[in-house]
Amino acid sequence: MARATSSSRRDTRLDRPKGLRSNFSSRFTGGNGNSGDRFGRFSESFARAMGTTWFLLGLTLLVIVWLIWNSIVPVALQFDPRLQNFTLLTLILSLQASYAAPLILLAQNRQDDRDRVQIEQDRQRAERNLADTEYLAREVVSLRLAMKDVATKDFIRGELRALLEELDASDRPAKPAKRRKTSTKAAAKSVSIPASTSAP
Repeated sequence: MARATSSSRRDTRLDRPKGLRSNFSSRFTGGNGNSGDRFGRFSESFARAMGTTWFLLGLTLLVIVWLIWNSIVPVALQFDPRLQNFTLLTLILSLQASYAAPLILLAQNRQDDRDRVQIEQDRQRAERNLADTEYLAREVVSLRLAMKDVATKDFIRGELRALLEELDASDRPAKPAKRRKTSTKAAAKSVSIPASTSAP
């Protein structure tokens, strides 16, 4: 069962046939082909650990204990004698410095690549935001232009007032004519009534 699960894990890659025996490097890197990324993460973690105060304090404490032990302890117990100018300590520190510098540079390169990708993404996002802003500005301007042709409340009220004034003006000359007709009818009645009374 364990062998079947391990073989299924090894066969997760899709760029090679199923059941193909993987080589030693793919087994060492986990079978997924991302050894460079894994080594880069290791270099970043190493550089991050070396940049802490605990690493500096630990290295300082190690060097102090190393020097005291190989200076005070009897010669038979010394593993890096002072008479040989601490050759082993010098070799260890030189080896640590020679490996630390490339790892730090590799971590810086990965950080630069990450910053470059982040800057590119920020630039694309800014371009999209600028395009959206310009589109919204054009839409607002078009809406303002369209609103100028729409009849507002004040415009409708003014038109209604003008229409009412025109109707009032057309009704005013008709009323005196009606009064004149009624006055002539009343005068005719008053004239006809005495004529009828004088006849007997």
